[in-house]
Amino acid sequence: MLRSLYNWTMAKATHPLAEVWLALFSAMEASFFPVPPHPLLGLMCLAEPKKAVRYSAIATAASVVGGMLGYAIGYFLFASVGKDLLALLHLSESFPKAACYLREYGVEIIVIKGATPIPFKLLTITAGFIAMPIVPFLLASIVSRSISFMIVGGLFRLFGAPIKRIIDKYLGLVTIGFVVFVIGGFYLASVVSGASTGSAEVSARCAQATMANL
Repeated sequence: MLRSLYNWTMAKATHPLAEVWLALFSAMEASFFPVPPHPLLGLMCLAEPKKAVRYSAIATAASVVGGMLGYAIGYFLFASVGKDLLALLHLSESFPKAACYLREYGVEIIVIKGATPIPFKLLTITAGFIAMPIVPFLLASIVSRSISFMIVGGLFRLFGAPIKRIIDKYLGLVTIGFVVFVIGGFYLASVVSGASTGSAEVSARCAQATMANL
């Protein structure tokens, strides 16, 4: 089953509309969609390593545009759409903490968190809700999304063919390794970002933030 799914996704990654789907997923993920575009991006880069940087640029641009939609949801539609959307995505508990950190550190949080596995949509909606200045938000989003996607594109551009041969031969082991990597990424992201976002006082206050504080 895993092999069939891999082959099916690889076929989609080489589809004439693959770039459109990548852009769509990247934009939606930055505002309301729960599934990240990185798996599709990775497979597209595997299918055509020479276009890896191009694909990463498409994902970056589309994600920034989607981030603006997330910002608009938080700014204009939080009560009617944003609050229910966060609940649907199981991000309601994280929202007050994100708002607290964004108020304290602004651009720094967008850059640091946006380049980690932490859901980018949480940041975009929260930034709109707290009315973060739009220009710094946009610039920080470009930096963070570039880091997130361009690293993928660069690695596949340099090592795409060897990586594809390994995946073709050891798909099961690679899948297990990827799951371990993602889980470890979430843990490390929380540790690193927690250590780099300022004083213990701010960290303690934000950790205790609730909807009532907003």
